[in-house]
Amino acid sequence: QVQLVESGGGLVQAGGSLRLSCAVSGRTFARNFMAWFRQAPGKEREFVAAITWIAGSTYYADSVKGRFTISRDNAKNTVYLQMNSLKPEDTAVYYCAADPRPIDYSSSSQYDYWGQGTQVTVSS
Repeated sequence: QVQLVESGGGLVQAGGSLRLSCAVSGRTFARNFMAWFRQAPGKEREFVAAITWIAGSTYYADSVKGRFTISRDNAKNTVYLQMNSLKPEDTAVYYCAADPRPIDYSSSSQYDYWGQGTQVTVSS
């Protein structure tokens, strides 16, 4: 079993920054691929960014490329999402996800483990 606990959400003005954290505990093999997804009201959950735990390879959705950065701290067993130049359309609940080996890292259906989510609201 794997437990994921997100933190760091909040209210920020457009152009501002936030850093989300995802604390990972439990079976380490399951965290090989870590990802952030988000879901806005009335919309489907969408991929934001992913990282491989060992190599640190990163992947981003086009909508956040150049503004968001995903990273991990092995010693703290934590994954981060640094979000800069935030826009109102970034408003959503952000979820941390983990899976040993997703076939498609950008598909939410490929991830077995999820956190409870943290709200990010960007005001215009």
